[in-house]
Formats: sequence, C-alpha cells, structure tokens
Amino acid sequence: MPVEKGGVTKEDLKNFKTEIVHQFHVVSEGIITQVKQVAEGVANVNERIDRTRQELKEEIDSKTQPIAQAVAALDGKVVALDGKVDRIYHELKTEIQETRQEVLAAVKFSYAELDKRLTTLEKEFLELKRRVEKIEDRSIS
Repeated sequence: MPVEKGGVTKEDLKNFKTEIVHQFHVVSEGIITQVKQVAEGVANVNERIDRTRQELKEEIDSKTQPIAQAVAALDGKVVALDGKVDRIYHELKTEIQETRQEVLAAVKFSYAELDKRLTTLEKEFLELKRRVEKIEDRSIS
C-alpha cells in the first residue's frame, strides 16, 4: 500500500509527475510549432529580400548600363578631342614661330633698308650743304 506523507501518496505524485510531463510536452509542442512558424517566416522574408535585391540590381543595371555606354562614348570623344587640341597646339606653335621669324627678318630688312636710305640722305644732304657753301662762297667773293 502506498505510504502517505502529509496527505499525498506516491500514486498522487506519480500522477502529478505524469500530468506535468504531459503538460510540458503539450507546451513544448506549441513552442516548437511557433519556432517552426517563425523560422518559415524568416525564410520567407529572406526570400523576399533576395528577390527584392535581385530586382533592384536588375533595375540599377538597366539604368546604369546606358550611362556607362554614354561615358565610354564620351571618353572616346574626349580622347579624340585631346588629340586634335594637341595637334592644333603644335601647328599654331610652329606657325607662330615661323611668323615670328618672318617678322624679325622683315624688321631687320626694313631696318637695313632704312639705314641705307638714311645714309644716302645724309650723303646727299652733305653734298647739298657743300654745294650751297660753294655757291655762297662764290657769291660773297
């Protein structure tokens, strides 16, 4: 026969234990079900995030690809323009140097021509002065 301690028998404890274990299983099954639902929800959210990420990537790629192509085309044009600017710069530099040389030569020529004319005028002036003096000397005498 079961021994009673304070009015509770071993059978009561065994039944209580069985009931507690049963309640624990019920509660743990509910928790496990909820954890599974949360895990499924997380998986669904991850899938949605992955889909959204892929959609955004595709949209960004579709919008940036024309920009990248335009940049590449502009880069080619810039390189071509840079080459043209360099060529024109060198042509102008050469032309300026040639023109400078021509101007210097013309100035030297003009200076030499002016010097020659001035020398001729001085000689003619001296000749005229000498003649005037000669004429004056004859008139006075």
